[in-house]
Amino acid sequence: MKCGGSEYTVVSANPNVFAVKKLGSSTGRFANATLVRLSEFLSAGYKKGVRPVKDWRTSTTVSIDLMVYSILSVDEKNQVLTTYVWYRQSWTDEFLVWDPEDFDEVKQVSLPTANVWVPDILINEFVDVGKSPDIPYVYVRYNGMVRNYKPLQVVTACTLNIYNFPFDVQKCSLTFQSWLHTINDINITLMRSPEELREDKSVFMNQGEWELLHILSKYKSFSVDNDDYYAEMKFHVVIRRRPLFYTVNLLLPSIFLMVMDIVGFYLPPDSGERVSFKITLLLGYSVFLIIVSDTLPATAIGTPLIGVYFVVCMALLVISLTETVLIIRRLSHPERNGGLLGLGLPPSREPPTPPVMDNILQEVTAIRHFLEKRDRCREVAKEWLQVGYVLDVLLFRVYLVSMVAYSITLGTLWSVWQVA
Repeated sequence: MKCGGSEYTVVSANPNVFAVKKLGSSTGRFANATLVRLSEFLSAGYKKGVRPVKDWRTSTTVSIDLMVYSILSVDEKNQVLTTYVWYRQSWTDEFLVWDPEDFDEVKQVSLPTANVWVPDILINEFVDVGKSPDIPYVYVRYNGMVRNYKPLQVVTACTLNIYNFPFDVQKCSLTFQSWLHTINDINITLMRSPEELREDKSVFMNQGEWELLHILSKYKSFSVDNDDYYAEMKFHVVIRRRPLFYTVNLLLPSIFLMVMDIVGFYLPPDSGERVSFKITLLLGYSVFLIIVSDTLPATAIGTPLIGVYFVVCMALLVISLTETVLIIRRLSHPERNGGLLGLGLPPSREPPTPPVMDNILQEVTAIRHFLEKRDRCREVAKEWLQVGYVLDVLLFRVYLVSMVAYSITLGTLWSVWQVA
């Protein structure tokens, strides 16, 4: 029978009791399937290409949310950040509304995404299509609220500042905006409060190189031609690098080599071992720089401070070797002059004597003059040796003060960056 334009059937196990059940348009094995009836009811006459509002002057407000799951890679050279996020968006579709009492109290149903209207909200910083899984369904509630939740692998452009490496903090933005619709058609808002969004790290995998500090959000409306205004929601993902790996493998070996260079000053300056020792250190540091060159981030617009630190350490090793060579050169110069002075023998001015005695006297006189000049040269060499020691100590102190001041400055900067 029919009642009020609907078709009903009489169902009863007892001939004295009547039960009325509403039928849908489905037949066969789907005749009594509630979800099938509901799907057919919602899809009847639905136009997915039309914004789902009854009054065209009504703006569709899309609520969005973002949760960072993992930081996959940070490419400093190409200025690209790859993240894996959980993206959520919801809006009200005025054409997907039903009464739960007519459909066995069903209050929400999943529908294919391809069959419903979906806002054209994109990320402005997209530079590549990530390997995101395809989620083919959306959830629809009886009041028309549509929820579209999906994971995304986001490959975005980001201005990365590597000057503070490995104690750097990066701030990359993800800007969600309707590509075509103005704010009169589609507006954007947050699904949660900015405070909840900022501190939410519940799904973040916290075992990689990067640590998630917080997520900042900012709403803005802008116009390109001062006529049509667009809505955008910008999320600032703030991440910090964990420096332990780079501290152990980059900073500590360099510090150990510089300490050994300082210890090398305690070798006697007039011995050849100091020169050999410092040359070995210089060669070792050169090999160290070759090994770590691939580890340091490289960009076309800047150099990290740690790279400057390595260059300055190499310069200090060269200065130390040069100072040692100059000191040895100062100490060996008087000895060579003394040897040359001993080659000339002054003529004897004694009165004439027999030939044999004259020869003996000349030889003895030459030996005496030679010994006297050698003693004087030794005194001069001792004086130069004292000057060399004093100069060596002075240069060592200057070298040590410069290195300590340089190390304290860098340590303070890196400590401030680490705490900030």
